[in-house]
Amino acid sequence: MELLDAAATTALLPYPALVRGLREVLQDRQSGRAVAPHRLATALDGGTLLLMPATDGRLAVAKLVTVHPGNPERGLPAVQGEVVVLDARSGRRLFVLDGATATARRTAALSLLAAQLLAPGPAESLLIVGAGTEGRAHLEAFIEGLGVREAYVVSRTPARAEQLAAHGRELGIAAEALADPASVLRRVTLIVTATTSELPVLPEAIRPDAFVAAVGAYRPEMAELPPALVRRARLYVDTLEGAKTEAGDLIQAGIDWRTVTQLEDALDGVEQDAGPVVFKSVGNALWDLAAARAAVRMRTTG
Repeated sequence: MELLDAAATTALLPYPALVRGLREVLQDRQSGRAVAPHRLATALDGGTLLLMPATDGRLAVAKLVTVHPGNPERGLPAVQGEVVVLDARSGRRLFVLDGATATARRTAALSLLAAQLLAPGPAESLLIVGAGTEGRAHLEAFIEGLGVREAYVVSRTPARAEQLAAHGRELGIAAEALADPASVLRRVTLIVTATTSELPVLPEAIRPDAFVAAVGAYRPEMAELPPALVRRARLYVDTLEGAKTEAGDLIQAGIDWRTVTQLEDALDGVEQDAGPVVFKSVGNALWDLAAARAAVRMRTTG
């Protein structure tokens, strides 16, 4: 069984292929052809262990991932893991994707698909709060998939914000590190929050035509967005079952879950009503299955 490192995993998961795979998996979830049980989470010392299986009858995946938010301060990655890809009909192990890379890229690709479907305003400028692996992946995905030409980066570690902004400039866009997001909220139409904060990292006063992808918080006690913003936004989630138990941004805002739409129900288009859009993603093994499909296609076609 081939173990693929971060570089090899990246090469197998280009964003256009991931978006295509995610759209297909969302459709297959609607029809019942792709299934995943709710992920198993176990608390660790300073972190969380997650086990996430999924299958579509042809392929199966099992992801084992750990999340330790304090690791970067110790010189270690916050997210570590593996995605085992199997032939569902025989159980034969096909290959193993680098879990941190696959997670970052499929999450960014899902946010990209959500923005393509839901963003009410022009895709001109981007604010990223959080300069870790997910922040970097979202910057790359939104540049490639939406044509973003201007980005601002905010991080609790200014040096990391500047590093990500410098990466944006290397990719050919205007990018700047900021100490506070408030100064650009009237300018940006795309916002990504990619932190593990338990307190809001974004002010309420965003543009009415803004799109927010909140991807960092994954436990009920975590919340990157202020409740007032959540309550006035049009709300979309990757899965309702996951959001109801893990999306602290929505849970703490006390929203009416009948007003929340799953992304799969927006694949055929949505009405662009007034107000900003919030897309909340907590993760699901089906998105790893989409990554596995994309990787198998790339390995087959080259």
